[in-house]
Amino acid sequence: MKHLYLLRHAKSSWDDPSLADYERPLAPRGRKAGRKLAEHVRRAEIEPNLVLCSSSTRTCETLALVRPALGDAVVEIEDALYAADSDHLLTRLRELPESTTSVLLIAHNPGLQDLALMLAPGSRQLAEKFPTGALATFAFDGPWARLGESGAELVALVVPRDLA
Repeated sequence: MKHLYLLRHAKSSWDDPSLADYERPLAPRGRKAGRKLAEHVRRAEIEPNLVLCSSSTRTCETLALVRPALGDAVVEIEDALYAADSDHLLTRLRELPESTTSVLLIAHNPGLQDLALMLAPGSRQLAEKFPTGALATFAFDGPWARLGESGAELVALVVPRDLA
């Protein structure tokens, strides 16, 4: 059984209109959510083999907040994940070696939500909203190269406002 964790970056700040979208940092609310997510990841014993993270400021800051809870995961920061659509994200995941049993992907909407819906098309919960700081957990059998061809099971969807 393989596990895929999709994490949308935490809430970003719009305080400085001179910043490019790519450079926007986390808002105070986002940093608080990131700390809550880290505690959730620790309690749930989520320890991916690999973390793929967009290179934007807000995704890297989200990663920095949850990183201490991720165990010995290898981290890859990738420019191509910034603003990637669902097809690109799926293609990237399908390239994973079979030795990878679990991966955490930290990226952006709408690509991340579209990917989640592609993997679990019947999920009303995912269709309604994939808010900032949301963490979706999927389980599936089979090779990474065939991810999305058969149903992945949405095991959990956690949003920061639901965490203590």
